[in-house]
Amino acid sequence: MTITVRPFHRSDARDVSEVRHRVLPYGISTPQSVAWEVAEAPAARRLRVLVAEAGGRVVGVVKASVRHDSSTAGQGVVALLVDPGYRGLGVGRALLDAAEGHLAGLGVTHLHAHPHDDPRSLAFAERRGYRRLRVARYLRLGLAHAALPPLPARLPSGTELRTAADFGADPRPLFAVDAEVTADEPDDLTVDAMTYEDWLVHTWEHPDTDLDLTTVVTVDGEIAAFSLAVTDGQGRYGSEMTGTRRAHRGRGLARLAKTDSLRRARDAGCTEAFTSNDAANAPMLAVNAALGYRPFAAEWHCVRELRRARPTGASAGSSSPV
Repeated sequence: MTITVRPFHRSDARDVSEVRHRVLPYGISTPQSVAWEVAEAPAARRLRVLVAEAGGRVVGVVKASVRHDSSTAGQGVVALLVDPGYRGLGVGRALLDAAEGHLAGLGVTHLHAHPHDDPRSLAFAERRGYRRLRVARYLRLGLAHAALPPLPARLPSGTELRTAADFGADPRPLFAVDAEVTADEPDDLTVDAMTYEDWLVHTWEHPDTDLDLTTVVTVDGEIAAFSLAVTDGQGRYGSEMTGTRRAHRGRGLARLAKTDSLRRARDAGCTEAFTSNDAANAPMLAVNAALGYRPFAAEWHCVRELRRARPTGASAGSSSPV
């Protein structure tokens, strides 16, 4: 079988979204968000998206980018997906060769990837030189018939439940909370250099972000916790991030935010909910278990170290994603 690797085109968005659904049934993806991510990628991310074709069909995709929102230099990310029916035919190898070459040419020293927690995926990653760091748990909740806990009959004094849509005139306070919570997430690569401009475009304006289903908890008028919701318009709901500011932790506000968001989602017609947590994040795993989420899948965070390379010149940087 002849495999062709080429740059992603906007017309590939639906095919890529369908591959994502087959490979990542716990992920929220739409053709609109696939095309948007490429079109709106910040220059500093140096994103390149490639697809693999076999018999005129898109059978795999890889994204290669620089982790520009981390203060740790030289970090690159590769996200590889191969249609289950085409594994073992060299599709993954061809895509990963191209992605790694792109990042090495930019002077990246560490390649981060997230293979599935299954023997075949992990063996492939290890043969490519990736070593395991930590595992993330993906959880599922059948939302249509879930026995969600009720909201408190009375909230603590000064506490209010709002939605992200209420902050449409000025979302910067929500960005500040998101940045603080994200920096505290358990991970071997800290995201601590996110700018408001990037967040505004790539979180607030993301096509899958649902501002009406995103719950924000305020205490005395200031944001204390939130649960960011994404939806695909087909009944699937995802918790992109749930967290509480450091000064307000230990008071159950994250659980309150997530409970309210899930109840809003069910009222809006969502039937299936997904979320994920680092395996070491015991507090949020406990919250999700109490809400009825059950284990569904797992991914490993793996890293491959490269010898420090001198970036190639303009030719490497000009390889625009599409």
